[in-house]
Amino acid sequence: MQLVVLGLNHKSAPVEIRECFAFSEEQIKHGLLRIREYEDVLEGLILSTCNRTEMYAVVDDAADALPTLIDFLVSLNNTKVKVDEYLFYYAEEECIRHLFRVAASLDSLVVGEGQILSQVKKAYSIARDAQTMGTILNTLFNRAIAVGKKVRTKTKIAHSAVSVSYAAVELAKKVFGDLTCSNVLILGAGEMSELTARHLVENGVRTVFVSNRNHDRAICLAEQFHGIAVPYKDFLTCAVDADIVITSTGAPHYIIRTWDVAHLMAKRQGRPIIFIDIAVPRDIEPEVEAIAGVQLFNIDGLEAVVESNVQGRLREAKAAEQIVEEDLKELLVKFRYLSYRPVLARLAAKNERIRQRALKVAFNKLPNLTPEERRIIENMSKLLTRKLLRDPIVKVNEAAGTEEEQQYIDALRTLFKLDEIGEGDKVDRKTCHRYARQ
Repeated sequence: MQLVVLGLNHKSAPVEIRECFAFSEEQIKHGLLRIREYEDVLEGLILSTCNRTEMYAVVDDAADALPTLIDFLVSLNNTKVKVDEYLFYYAEEECIRHLFRVAASLDSLVVGEGQILSQVKKAYSIARDAQTMGTILNTLFNRAIAVGKKVRTKTKIAHSAVSVSYAAVELAKKVFGDLTCSNVLILGAGEMSELTARHLVENGVRTVFVSNRNHDRAICLAEQFHGIAVPYKDFLTCAVDADIVITSTGAPHYIIRTWDVAHLMAKRQGRPIIFIDIAVPRDIEPEVEAIAGVQLFNIDGLEAVVESNVQGRLREAKAAEQIVEEDLKELLVKFRYLSYRPVLARLAAKNERIRQRALKVAFNKLPNLTPEERRIIENMSKLLTRKLLRDPIVKVNEAAGTEEEQQYIDALRTLFKLDEIGEGDKVDRKTCHRYARQ
């Protein structure tokens, strides 16, 4: 059996292609129910997010299964799009490494983003409920989720803002600490304003005021966050009650001038205020910064923070890559053991049956043995069988993951007659879990 992943993501496919393969939860559930129709697919799981769609599967042969997996993926959405050139296909070790990097957010559009791990968990839960998971995918995804958690715990890959809107919120938190007692005024109702408002609400701001030249758009944005829409002509009056003012308008000139803020601060009676200007051209006159009690941050300062944080995340990513590789090695060892475990279990079971029969015969012929003597004979029988099987088992362990592995497994089955009736079901499929083949 071989472990594979077939998929596309933001690196391999443009958004118009990714849109065709963005599956809903219901589509995924329906698709997983049909996996059993594909004899080549022994286990299966589908991960679909805004930036990636991937199918993880256990198949008899990676090369032979590729056309089947493509057919399955395309059938989920009945698309006519020719997708082959946008797909990637990894097997075995490379498949495991890819999933670990995905769960650790190392393969994300924004390195360190937090959503992907919960999306991996959700995909695992859906496949488990659909009963399309077996030993290999269960083992793989449990370890991948653990790797994702470990990376976020042991590194600072997600500890800094890497978007201008979130950097603005982080600056506000540095000044005020807890934002639950803070009011915010947002000037502008575009995408940047919406993102900033969303981050502020997630961080617990008390009240969101929104003002825009088009009052209907201000109302629409304010309603999303249970905020208050303020007429554009009154935004300076509203700023008296705001602790944070964020501007992101399309105005071609300054909309907040120095004398406006000087009058504002007189009304605020010394209470500090932060202005965060993320508009281009700038909305706030630079001289505002000289007024007592005022802190002003503009887009250049925010982008410098973002760039510094991005570089910091990339440095943390190196430590995360080490965690991925360490866990990859551990899982490969476990998978190698899985490949020959059934044969060794069958050998151990047969050995134990022979030992028990021999002991029964011996004890019947020696009815007068004391309990201590019976214990000594039984211990000796266990020791003898362990010693006799030690060398064959060591050889199989040493061959695990190599080209000789299947040869030793076949030899054990033949020499010890493990495929005879009464010794278990005959194993026809190749069970060795080799290194990556792409």
